[in-house]
Amino acid sequence: MSKALLIVGHGTRSDHGVAEFDRFVERVRRLAPAHGIPAVEGGFIELAPPPVTDAVGKLVAAGQTEFAAVPLVLVAAGHAKGDIPAALKRELARYPGISYRYGRPLGPHPTLLSLMEERLDAVLPRAERPGTAVLVVGRGSTDPDANAEVHKVARLFWEGRGFAFAETAFVSLAWPGVPEGLERCRLLGARRIVVLPYFLFPGVLPDRIVTQAKEYATGHPDLDVRIADLIGDCDGLADLVLERYWEALGGDIRMNCDSCVYRVALPGFEHRVGAPQRPHDHPHDPADPHGHHHHGHGHAHEHGHRHGNAHGHGGYGHAH
Repeated sequence: MSKALLIVGHGTRSDHGVAEFDRFVERVRRLAPAHGIPAVEGGFIELAPPPVTDAVGKLVAAGQTEFAAVPLVLVAAGHAKGDIPAALKRELARYPGISYRYGRPLGPHPTLLSLMEERLDAVLPRAERPGTAVLVVGRGSTDPDANAEVHKVARLFWEGRGFAFAETAFVSLAWPGVPEGLERCRLLGARRIVVLPYFLFPGVLPDRIVTQAKEYATGHPDLDVRIADLIGDCDGLADLVLERYWEALGGDIRMNCDSCVYRVALPGFEHRVGAPQRPHDHPHDPADPHGHHHHGHGHAHEHGHRHGNAHGHGGYGHAH
């Protein structure tokens, strides 16, 4: 028998981003009956309402005590490995008797590559591919495994699609940044570059990508720099979330633990192994004693010391 679906997002200070998340949850909710899914709710772990606790509360109020939780994130960084599982663990204490299966992040996946290709095609005719470099821009993380995954996505996007080459950049927490990534493309001979954000929905960081790319282009008038759109709310993304939902229920998680910074002593990151899990404070969650988010300086904060690994690699979550 199928279970309810809980979609867990990171959260954003962008009203546009929150609205797009809400539209996406509603899109999945419309598709749910055809898949036998009894209920769908969505919530954030920080920065914006609704918090995860509200979403879980709605499921419980509707009589849904078993659910699959799908992290609406692209890479297996700290949010997927620690923050979201920690938030769900807190819900187990609030609602004795509930249980959940935790799914894996969305990427890398052929569906995402196809959606990225659609966004790129909107700004670049296919005939221009051979002379074009693609700069795939990820969020950036203090988790080396997560950053390496964005490089993998860029390589997968390059292979077989006929572009001159692809490079990788990050908009926060990791090098190279957007200007450095564009400069690498220029030095490798590119005269036409498409900046391709590896992001789901609008937010502060995607806006920063656009600003930095435009600033670089202004300083290099000899280059043709184009910026593709985000993946965004669409049926393809909804289908992928449903795929991750069924994976979680079937126990087919396949998370990569071989290079997980919370399990393996990677050089320079040895202190992360076995680090405790602690959920983010959410301004709309009563668990936050101060009624506000403690990381007021935005997305540039370092998350690594907050993550553990007990729940972040899939499997069951149960109330004890």
